[in-house]
Amino acid sequence: METSPFKTAIEKDLRERGRRRTIAIVAGLGMAALLAGGIALTQFAGMEPIPEVVEEVAPVDYYQGVALTAQAAIVYDLAKGEVLFQKNADAQLPLASLTKLLTVYAAADALARTAVVPITFNALAEEGDSGFVYGDTFTFEDLARLTLVSSSNDGASAIAEAAGQAHASSGSSLLASAAQAAGLSQTYAVNGTGLDESGSVSGGYGSAHDVALLSGALLAAAPDLAKATTESSISVTSREGKAFTEKNTNQEIPAFPGALLSKTGFTDLAGGNLAVVYDAGINHPIAIVVLGSTREGRFTDVERLLSRTLNRFASL
Repeated sequence: METSPFKTAIEKDLRERGRRRTIAIVAGLGMAALLAGGIALTQFAGMEPIPEVVEEVAPVDYYQGVALTAQAAIVYDLAKGEVLFQKNADAQLPLASLTKLLTVYAAADALARTAVVPITFNALAEEGDSGFVYGDTFTFEDLARLTLVSSSNDGASAIAEAAGQAHASSGSSLLASAAQAAGLSQTYAVNGTGLDESGSVSGGYGSAHDVALLSGALLAAAPDLAKATTESSISVTSREGKAFTEKNTNQEIPAFPGALLSKTGFTDLAGGNLAVVYDAGINHPIAIVVLGSTREGRFTDVERLLSRTLNRFASL
């Protein structure tokens, strides 16, 4: 059956009208929506925004519940100047042989590495025996390394005496100047060894915080001398050709990860002291110091603080 051209035209017109009507309806609805949105925006204009709720996360205390024998302790970030942990860190306590850190630090500024340091009668009068005899001579560098590693009282006394003479002052005056220059507000030394002067007077006093700063200062001024303290033993030769080999007073240090410095101390007044520095990353030294512990407890205390500190940096 044929379709009339007119009918076809009408149907086409109706379809076109329907299409335009649909567009108009959709357009009208869209305009209504815009107007409604405008009204809504107008209604909410000027109102305070709803604050975003941010849940606060409490920082992790990596040292919570750590049990220490020491009277005072600190974990100090030398790179950032930040205290990571502290227990009575500013209390002034006997330092024992940690005083030798100050002695060598002061002498490193007064003496050249190759300066000749003689073993004097005064040095030999100190407690302990490193095998020296009167007239032995060493370079400052060699005697300083042996003194720090083996905690030689003879060596420390000889270094303090030679440095004082080179600086045209007494050994105690030189140590006082060095402590002040390093910003050690709680530290002073009666002698260069740290040995007790009597039953009530120590050879040196300072705080755990000061010892951390001193360790960092020595590490910066004489990294080669500090590095020697991380070896299990030390061997040096006097200028007369006599060989000396001494064990490290901290036999735990070779297993210490990234060790940069170690120094032990023990006297009746001080109890057990220990200072170590290790590298937590590239040039990121961390000092751990305990004062007033026991002979064995000082090593356990530092081990516990090291474990917590390693966990802290592993989580970053």
